[in-house]
Amino acid sequence: MSEARSVPEATTTAHDLTAFQQNILTILAEEPMYGLAVKRELEAYYGSEVNHGRLYPNLDDLVEDGFIEKSELDKRTNQYALTDAGHDVVLGQLEWVLDRFVTDDTRAAEVRALIET
Repeated sequence: MSEARSVPEATTTAHDLTAFQQNILTILAEEPMYGLAVKRELEAYYGSEVNHGRLYPNLDDLVEDGFIEKSELDKRTNQYALTDAGHDVVLGQLEWVLDRFVTDDTRAAEVRALIET
């Protein structure tokens, strides 16, 4: 007779996120937004339309993973906000990129100039 074993639930880490999901987190790092505002920011970044069928499942996944939280603004509109875990993901991604990009004083100055604007 075999004994049933429970398989531990896999948790999502920052490394598991798609670039699209990371971009959502980056947008929400600025301020909490409702879904259509996130959609507009993504469309401006990509230069093309973002399908609702792509955006909202990704928002739901990020909520489920604990990287963003969803609250109801009214009966039809949800607001999304970055959680502390989501903040850590954005910061970790920035750190990873900067560690590889800033290889000399010239590049460090370029990054400083971006931050100061």
